[in-house]
Amino acid sequence: MDNIDVMVLKALRDWRQAGQRALLATVVRTWGSSPRPVGSMMTLREDGRAIGSVSGGCIEDDLIARHTRALGGAGIPEGTPQLVRYGVSADEAHRFGLPCGGTLELLLEFNPDAASLQQLVDRLESGSLVERRVDCETGAVTLQAAGQPEALEFDGHTLVNHLGPGYRMLLIGAGALAEYLATMALFNGFTVTVCDPREEYMGSWSVDQVHKITDMPDDAVTAFRPDARSCIVALTHDPKLDDLALLEALHSPAFYVGAIGSRRNNHTRRERMIEHFGETEVSLARLRGPIGLYIGSKTPAEIAVSVMAEILAVKNGVPLPREMSVETAKQEHDIAMSDSGLQCALPQILDPEATARRH
Repeated sequence: MDNIDVMVLKALRDWRQAGQRALLATVVRTWGSSPRPVGSMMTLREDGRAIGSVSGGCIEDDLIARHTRALGGAGIPEGTPQLVRYGVSADEAHRFGLPCGGTLELLLEFNPDAASLQQLVDRLESGSLVERRVDCETGAVTLQAAGQPEALEFDGHTLVNHLGPGYRMLLIGAGALAEYLATMALFNGFTVTVCDPREEYMGSWSVDQVHKITDMPDDAVTAFRPDARSCIVALTHDPKLDDLALLEALHSPAFYVGAIGSRRNNHTRRERMIEHFGETEVSLARLRGPIGLYIGSKTPAEIAVSVMAEILAVKNGVPLPREMSVETAKQEHDIAMSDSGLQCALPQILDPEATARRH
């Protein structure tokens, strides 16, 4: 669950507790291309204030025009949820900023119950995974604990949406790269924790909104309790800190486990784990390294972009071609450079006297 969804629900809760009329819009179905995925939410207050997004902006504008007093609309009605569809025709797709052939359906819930919203937000803030079920015939909402995240379900009569916990990132090492990566993770909706027992690194940490701990990294991973929405990234280059943390992480449900380092360091790390910790090539298959997508990055900021891109691709289920990996790209670069060097040497090898005369 992204932080923006929590922001939407908190705002809706606050508005409803203050007695203000508001609606909750959820993308429940899409056909073709759509700007926002199923499950995206926005809330709209009667005076036109909106938080969240269900499209690129045009559908939000239409909802504001229809359901707020600000632009002369009818306001937020009472009653049961309403299903609305956008982009059925080519003209509508163009009008609402949808790609050609794109169509989406929204479920609009009018003036949701404040007490139920408070209970939902409380559970989400405690790190719980919650199933929210909406009866579209009556508007009744039920909440219950869920065992694992499931995709949104909607059959035209009932909406079942699994919410929480949010995506989390644990960084091992508090250097410059970690600060850039933490910053990018925060604006991508991750809750970020950084662990480093070295005072000289942790003492200079400058990124706000990050939870800082100074435990040994393997203990930090255990306390972090990684789940399927967690990623763990080792950035210290120190085997005493990185290795044990990575071993703990690899045996967790974390969706991404990786470590910074060169190709040689990555190979050596794997050899250590197999020789000294009983790991196998199969058990190390989830360990990513060298981490990141190959973009020719050199600086900490560029490397952070590379790493964050890979994490988001894995999070979103995007298969990455081997050519995008740092290891494969650098191997091909080495081969190309070797071939280039050989071609430059060929004239001298074939006719060294002629080469000498030219020089």
